[in-house]
Amino acid sequence: MPKTLYRLLLGFGLDTRVLLRAIGASPGFVYAFWRYRRLNAHRNFAATFRDLHPVLHQRKAEAGTAAGHYFHQDLWAAQRIYSNRPGAHLDVGSRIDGFIAHLLVFMPVTVIDIRPLECFVPGLSFRRDDATTLGGIPDDSVPSLSSLHVVEHFGLGRYADSIDPDACFTFMRNLQRVLAPGGHLYFSAPIGRERLEFNAHRIFSQGTIAKAFEGLRLESFAYIADNGELHETADPAALPHVEYGCGLFDFVKPLHPGVPTVS
Repeated sequence: MPKTLYRLLLGFGLDTRVLLRAIGASPGFVYAFWRYRRLNAHRNFAATFRDLHPVLHQRKAEAGTAAGHYFHQDLWAAQRIYSNRPGAHLDVGSRIDGFIAHLLVFMPVTVIDIRPLECFVPGLSFRRDDATTLGGIPDDSVPSLSSLHVVEHFGLGRYADSIDPDACFTFMRNLQRVLAPGGHLYFSAPIGRERLEFNAHRIFSQGTIAKAFEGLRLESFAYIADNGELHETADPAALPHVEYGCGLFDFVKPLHPGVPTVS
């Protein structure tokens, strides 16, 4: 099935790949149901038609996923923040049940997101806001800042935000603005052939990211390749081809203006 058609169907809640796997697994499910009924002697755990809850696509599943963008980026950034131990940390839009959960093990975190969040977790402060301008946050005030796999969504309306083709660039300028001198920005974004896949996300070139943060120094760079593997040390100017990778940027704001961007 052509990729565009698959994505269109997926947008309407029709995942044809899951459907086909479920159809293929149905005979095995029927046999397992019949065999369990024959073998079971526990009255309270009888297999009944009333309480059927078919799970048809996990018979060949692995124990988990230790690869891919979110697994690697969350650990990559959390390890660096743990090592630096800042007094406070501000995050914009990163995954709560991944990266933010990692940080809450050892420090409090403030999160800004346009989406609502019922927040009753000790150490987690939440502010619902459109983070494009980071309004209300003074210049040079945030010593430790992160935004992982977020910038690509700005201005596309995916999360009921306003349509604005320049929003992602405005956001990156304001991340740079609020970062304190000597502070770290842990930033990730899809990288590869530069394009927009409306309204899911953008994919940036490394050059576009570097230009957006030209006032910061690149402390370290890593990337996740198309196969989901992490490359811890890499030269962002000499990467092999990636179609949909993930760039991991650790930026530092110079104590004095005019310091070269790349260390």
